[in-house]
Amino acid sequence: MIISRTLRLCGRQAKSLTIQKFYSTEKPTWPRKIFSGIQPTGGLHIGNYLGAISRWVELQNTGEDVTYCIVDLHSITLPQDPACLKENILHMTAALLACGIDPQKSVLFLQSDVKQHAELGWILGCHTTMARLGHLPQFKEKSTKVKEIPLGIFVYPVLQAADILLYRATHVPVGEDQVQHLQLAQHLAKTFNTKYGNTFAHCHALVSTDLSNRIKSLRDPTKKMSKSDTDPKSVIFLTDPPDAIVEKVKKAITDFTSAVTFEPDARPGVSNLITIHSLMSGKTPEAICMECTDVDTGKYKGRVAEAVVEHLNPIRMRIEDYSKHPEYLCQVLQEGADRASKVAEETLQEVKDKVGLGRIGSFVKRKSIKTQGN
Repeated sequence: MIISRTLRLCGRQAKSLTIQKFYSTEKPTWPRKIFSGIQPTGGLHIGNYLGAISRWVELQNTGEDVTYCIVDLHSITLPQDPACLKENILHMTAALLACGIDPQKSVLFLQSDVKQHAELGWILGCHTTMARLGHLPQFKEKSTKVKEIPLGIFVYPVLQAADILLYRATHVPVGEDQVQHLQLAQHLAKTFNTKYGNTFAHCHALVSTDLSNRIKSLRDPTKKMSKSDTDPKSVIFLTDPPDAIVEKVKKAITDFTSAVTFEPDARPGVSNLITIHSLMSGKTPEAICMECTDVDTGKYKGRVAEAVVEHLNPIRMRIEDYSKHPEYLCQVLQEGADRASKVAEETLQEVKDKVGLGRIGSFVKRKSIKTQGN
């Protein structure tokens, strides 16, 4: 049986997240636990914020058991400047705190500070095949962009599975493009459990069913908003000053129809602006269109920009404030890593014992006791 419930977004955003709870006829084995991660490459844009981070905050604030990770190991699948990467990690930490992630309610940590991620990743990698990894869509996409394909691009979905399974997560907030990678985690959990006994929870996807998954590029509304876009006017970052936001919205691609109507398929450009306006203001697309019956798309862009600036200004100011205190940011990550490591080590030791790794002394002692008993 599947039971769905809609969460109400905190603050001024009116957005829903449908969470599926899966029950079998047997008593659930694993307590409900949520895990998610984000790469520290570049700044957060409104697509990241509305589609992922605000969901993290909502889950945290509804009392869920949540663990959030800055996945720096994933970021080095492609070359990174070391100093820039460290700065990006600090900036990402500041941005997450500014958006509402509370270290007292969530476990927030840096992936490379918890060594068990890489170790479990290797063990799980020995339980999957090259054929399965080669069929994953993001490998196909990314491998076409480089002449020599780094091994990390090929195997990082296994590390992603390790991230999830290490904390025995039962639910993972993901975008639609990550569902197949979550299926790999499900497959590895099932494979391992079948071979070695009940070890990992079966994880389920939390895919948002509202507008937050539909934030598109301002310059090409047929594509998702992306920080890697070559056109800087296509993306609104959380740290953009008001004048930059106004300019980007003003230059957003719409069409030759002046009316403000919400038709995502027929009019993706203006519909994208309405989506952003809706999520930033808390108004429904229908209400926005009703309010703008006497406004053309040119003037409407001004209203969108105003809503975005009003919503993001407090976040931008908090990011600036947190960024002035790097020692505090490091402390948050270290305390989170300490908490995460305790859970991770417990899981890893169980895994290693089941596959025959480590703790040889304990094995010999048990074997000796058994022999003496006979």
